[in-house]
Parts: sequence; C-alpha cells; structure tokens
Amino acid sequence: MSKKNLVLIIEANQVFFRNICEETDFTVQNEILFTGITDTYIPLLNLFGKLEKSQVKFKVGLVMPPVLCTLLNDPQIQKQYIDWLDRCIALGKSEVKRLAGSQFLENARDTLEKYEKTKLDFTEVYNQNLLCKFKYYKEKGFVELIATTATRAYLPYFQDLHEALNAQVETGLYAQRTFFGESGEGFFLPFCAWAEGFDSVLRSYGMNYTVVDARALLFAEKRNGTGIFSPVRCGNSLVLFGKDPHTPDDICGKNGYMHNEVYCNCAKDIGFELDSKELESFLEKDKARTSTGYKYWANTEKDIDYENCDFKRYIRKDAEEQVKKDAQDFIHKKADKLKSAEELLKGEDPSLVCVIPAELMGQTWREGILWLEEVLTQISLPECSVTLEQCKNLLEKQFELPKIKPYPCSGDESGYGEDFIDGTNSYMIRYIRKATERMIDLTERLSSETSLKERLLNLAAKEVLLAQSGEWPLMLHENKLPDYVKKCFKKHVLSFTIVFDALASNSVSTEWLTNLEKEDLIFPWMNYRIFSRKK
Repeated sequence: MSKKNLVLIIEANQVFFRNICEETDFTVQNEILFTGITDTYIPLLNLFGKLEKSQVKFKVGLVMPPVLCTLLNDPQIQKQYIDWLDRCIALGKSEVKRLAGSQFLENARDTLEKYEKTKLDFTEVYNQNLLCKFKYYKEKGFVELIATTATRAYLPYFQDLHEALNAQVETGLYAQRTFFGESGEGFFLPFCAWAEGFDSVLRSYGMNYTVVDARALLFAEKRNGTGIFSPVRCGNSLVLFGKDPHTPDDICGKNGYMHNEVYCNCAKDIGFELDSKELESFLEKDKARTSTGYKYWANTEKDIDYENCDFKRYIRKDAEEQVKKDAQDFIHKKADKLKSAEELLKGEDPSLVCVIPAELMGQTWREGILWLEEVLTQISLPECSVTLEQCKNLLEKQFELPKIKPYPCSGDESGYGEDFIDGTNSYMIRYIRKATERMIDLTERLSSETSLKERLLNLAAKEVLLAQSGEWPLMLHENKLPDYVKKCFKKHVLSFTIVFDALASNSVSTEWLTNLEKEDLIFPWMNYRIFSRKK
C-alpha cells in the first residue's frame, strides 16, 4: 500500500506598516500586526509546544516573509505591542465591570484572560523573541521554514525585468538566512504566481522546489497525467508542487467551516459597537476605531437581515465540539482525494499540498488554531490513513520526475493577476515599473559608489522593493485602509524619486537621508547592487 502524503503550508503575510511617531503610540495600521501576533503567531508557538510536550509527531510548512520577521524583531514595535496589550487588558477589566450580571460576562473574562496570558507568553515565555522559537521548531524538524520574496511582489508583472526578479528573490533568501540561519530548499512564490523564466531564477539561487497554482500543472504543455497529486519538474529540474485548489475554500469559502453558526463572529467587535466613552481606556487620541478582540457574538444564519436581528451569544464549548467535527471532515476530504489519486499513480505515493493563509488561524477565524490542533492530532493517530509530510522530504526522485512547461497563472481569485491591476489600483504599475527601470539603470552606471552615494543607492533599492509589494494594490482592491495605503505607496515612490534627482544634481540632505533610514528600518544590510545585471 502506498503512503498518502498530506502537506500543510501556513502562509503568513504582512504589509510594511511601521509607526514610529511615539514610543507608546499605536495606530489603526499597527493593529494588523498586533492582531496577528496575538491571534496567530503566539498561539501557533503555544500549539507547537503543546504538541511537542504530548509527543505528537507533526510536520508543517511555514512561510514567514522578511517584512513580518523585520517587524517582529523590531524592539520599538515590541514595546508598542506590550503597550497595546496593556490597553487591551485595561479595556477587559472595564468590560468585566460593565457586564457584571450580563450573559456576556463569561466572554469578556475569557478574552481578558487570553490577553493576560498573551502578555505573559510574549514577555516571559518567549522573551519578546518569537523568531528564535520558530527557529527552534525548524531545527527540531517539526516546521519547515520556506523562504519567499523580499516584499511579496506580484512577480509576473516584472517578468521582463530579470534584475527585479533577482533582487526580490536574493533579498528574500538573504533575509531568511539572517533570521533563521539558512535559506532552505524551497521558495514560496507570492500568490503562487508563475511566469516563464521563473525556474531559471530560482535554480540560479540553489532552490530545489516551489509551489504553484493548480492551473500551472493542469494547463501545462505536455502535462502529467497525475495532476497535482505528484510533483513534476521544469527543464532545469526545479520541482513544482501544485497546491490543492479547494484549500482554503474548505475553511473560508461560501460553505466553509468558519461560517458555522456556533463559531465566533469576528466581524462584530465592541470596538465598533460601543460608545466611545466606554472605550476610553483603549482608543487613541484621534479616537480612531479599531478591533479590540472582545467579540461576544456567534455567527448568524446566512442571508439574514443584520440590522434587525438579535445576535446570539458565542459559546466557546459549542465551538470546541464543532472544531473536532470540522477537523475530521477536512481530513476525510483530503484522504478521499489521495485515495482516488493512488489509483492513477499506480503504486507511487500520492501527495497533496494544502496552502492555508495564516490569517485564518485565529484572526478571521477565531477557532482556526483549535482546528489546526485537531487536524495535527488526529492525523498522528495510528488509524489515520494519511501522513503529514514536508515538501523538502518529497524530493528523493527529483531528477527522475516528468518534465513539463508550466502554464502562466497565479493563485489569486481570478487566477491571472487581475486583482492587482483593476480600476482601484492600475495607476500603481506604471510608477513601480519606471522606478524599477531607473534603479536598474542607476546600478549599472554607479556600480562602484561608496560613502554617502552608496547610502543613497541602498535606500533607493529598499524603497523600490517596498513599492513593488503586491500588498498595496491588493489592499486597494479589497478597500482596506485605502487612504493610508495610497499614502505609503506614494511615500516609497517619492523617496526613490528624491534619491534619483539627488544623484543627478549631486546634492542631498543628509538629515533627510538619515531620518528615512531610521523610518524604513528594513534590510539594514541592503546592497543596491542586487539590481545589477548578472554577467
């Protein structure tokens, strides 16, 4: 009987929002990161520790992008995060008083205890260094940390600019080695986007595999008859794993698990429900409303009149019971797929790669971490028909795999990158392309600069990489903080333009340069020559 391999890859992402106005200040933009730390990254580490202590043999893949690692490793962000937790705890204490005798008192207490434990975990258990613990689980073999690009750029839009592709990949790999000690064997392409020539770029940096959208294999020239259930290779032997198209729809699709009526309604938060006077211990001076984490309501029936309905209270015990059923359902679905694939592979081991956005593990689905725990635990039982595996361990026959020419596509909603160049964000691409072309030209003409000019060019390279981030157009497409996103994107493009003009006029404000270097404290080891043409 063949071995049925199930690969789970959790893909984290983070836009580069870094507020340094005041040491103790936090803004609407900080909340994206702080919520991720509270609901996903610390709970993930706690889960790994619990499974290790219980001697549960688990294997997962984890994509930790350089932007996220930079922010997690930033002492000022760490200080801001602790201050934010203190605000959440203060709000929780006032909520316990406000809800005395109410049916929601238990929910408020549970959330308050969660924040108090999170602060204890962050400051004492992990000593504010989450990356060190993720590295520990990598070294133990439980977690495969998979490298990715510098700033989650949508690479097909730079297909003809090989220097830009090299810069994104090289910076991402250098960051991976800086934070975790090694770059690993695999490279995770943002949005699983593929275009012709990517195999040459990845192989030139020593990468052995990547993960692509199912269309890349199913629509490929000389496609393999085993579909996504067996890895294939490009002409230069870069291995391609096709991701399961039904994950994460199983979780967050129209009929996904997270929409079950017993689960927490993550869209309904007291930060948007209560009067501002009752939120004084939490709100900033500008009184901007943000999510607080205090969510007392369960999901409602579909197609309901939200304005005129009474939301029912969230009951954690009921959610925990449902999580077990949903985890079992997920495993059964994947096991059935692998069983059907087994017949096609004629004795070879079938594999299925499931990519899960990290935000589903606690942020947009509060029970996501509990569900993951159940999945990992149930698969570890002897009677389970599937085995957890990591991509790096499925490369034994790398040079014997069938060769294909992958079809250009991506894993976004449309499948071909339309979300990154629609009516809300199409203006961005011309500025990004022009800045990238100019950066390549500067590198060629000024390849041996030192001192102040080298600092200018290094800053310019960072600003171009940040401007290339696919998060900007995607957030505009989804209407997330559109005004601030436009401001950040404009700042990165304008900063590069100032450098470009300064080099042309041979004059620059050293004060401006120093201030911006402190503000965009990312890739401190940056060498602008990563944009040079490879000889």
